[in-house]
Amino acid sequence: MARRIVLRSEDDEPSGSPEDLTIEYAEELNDQQYAAVTADDGPLLIVAGAGTGKTRTLIYRLAYLVEMGTRPQQIVLLTFTRRAANDMTARASSLLDGRCEKVRGGTFHAFCLEVLRQHATAIDFPRNFTVLDAADAADVLSVLRARGDYGEGDERFPQKNTLYSMFSSATNRDETLRETITKRYPQFTTLHDDLKTLRNEYRRYKKDHGLMDFDDLLRRTLELFDDNDDVRHQVASRCRHVLVDEYQDTNALQAQLVRRFASVHGNVTVVGDDAQSIYKFRGADFRNIFRFPDAFGDAKVLKLERNYRSTQPILDLANHVIEQADRSYDKTLFTERTEGQCPAVVPAADGDMEARFVADMVLRLREEGVSLS
Repeated sequence: MARRIVLRSEDDEPSGSPEDLTIEYAEELNDQQYAAVTADDGPLLIVAGAGTGKTRTLIYRLAYLVEMGTRPQQIVLLTFTRRAANDMTARASSLLDGRCEKVRGGTFHAFCLEVLRQHATAIDFPRNFTVLDAADAADVLSVLRARGDYGEGDERFPQKNTLYSMFSSATNRDETLRETITKRYPQFTTLHDDLKTLRNEYRRYKKDHGLMDFDDLLRRTLELFDDNDDVRHQVASRCRHVLVDEYQDTNALQAQLVRRFASVHGNVTVVGDDAQSIYKFRGADFRNIFRFPDAFGDAKVLKLERNYRSTQPILDLANHVIEQADRSYDKTLFTERTEGQCPAVVPAADGDMEARFVADMVLRLREEGVSLS
């Protein structure tokens, strides 16, 4: 008997149904996790407190979308390390099947590189452009700095690594160079005009030699989308669902890219915690997590509050500290582990004293037989 083969185009809607599911989602997840995993299409913000199973929820969400019929190749999983993306797709595959390995997972920079390899000619770059790492980019700046006789006067001119950090900061924060210098490098305020000239030379040099640094991968992809609507639509059409981990650690460019990637289907799930942002030094803006509902007007906001890592006395203190924030999502962490020793509040004069205290405590606990892991 001949088999009947049905051909589907990339534009076909997912064809799965709840009756076809093989994973017992309701049994394996708590109520809040289940609501997040099985949420309807559309923009979704999952505010996940510490220890509430954020990664588990995102993995189950990925598997659920595949089970419901979304083609894995049309799911984009954006993380801050390649290892994190690989771990998530591998765990989703163990949970469901090998289809999850076909999800397009990786970092923002890797995904932008993929886009630019296909469409760089639209912004007058060769498709085989060379990517500069941070060290190479700093070396280029060093050459241009010397060639232009910068720093020959009485004022101290920034060295190559400072130049790279300064220009990178302005790009990732989507600030003018003057704003970045004023806020973070005030000692170089009087050198603004020379620094702006040098940055323009740096950009021309990269363009003339077919080079992009890591920041260009983001900046040029935004430029590509904003100047070529057909390209944006083509790329976004292949992103039926966009999943973003650690959204509170995105910078200005990354938040804009998420909106472009989701601009056709509007299906974007971001997971993060407004109380856990740690990458401000590299341009992360935790306010992106508060801006998400405004950027996506019909966004649903769900919370994960059940903690699996700590005892209630620790969570009570954490909840109290979080309440003092100028702005935060209303969430109360709780656990079934209600008993436990009250946490100690140890005042420290400075960061060095705090670090020494933590190190001493770790050593003492190890000597008492507590495992480091």
